[in-house]
Amino acid sequence: MASASSRERRRKPKLTAKQNLPVSWDDIHRDARALSRRLAAFGPFRGIVAVTRGGLVPAALVARELGIRLIDTVCVASYDDRAQGPGKIVVLKALDGDGAGFLLIDDLVDTGETARVVRDLLPKAHFATLYAKPAGRPLVDTFLTEVSQDTWIVFPWET
Repeated sequence: MASASSRERRRKPKLTAKQNLPVSWDDIHRDARALSRRLAAFGPFRGIVAVTRGGLVPAALVARELGIRLIDTVCVASYDDRAQGPGKIVVLKALDGDGAGFLLIDDLVDTGETARVVRDLLPKAHFATLYAKPAGRPLVDTFLTEVSQDTWIVFPWET
């Protein structure tokens, strides 16, 4: 027979540092429309630059809401330690210019690593995200919803 303390250890759920927040397609559409309403006050914009890959869907929705037809991308990839090393951000495709008059869109700003890279590429662009975590929040100009740093957002295109 197991002791009381070993039974308690077995019953306790494993605690993880992250909470999951599933976001549906309907949530993304609703949030992109709400973000667009906020962004309208800062326009008009010459075009939109989506941060790939997470910013592609929000950028398309915001472009439709704001009537913007010029859309481009900044392509970045982050690699884990099996590939390039932890926290390594690689720019796969950049744009000419400083981003003046453009709206830079991503789905989320998390630690700010990717945001710092794209902000450095396009320092005069207006940077907007649907969701922001505290560590990355200072790097964006506009966001819709703040979530805690330990929340893992599960986007519908990831399931």
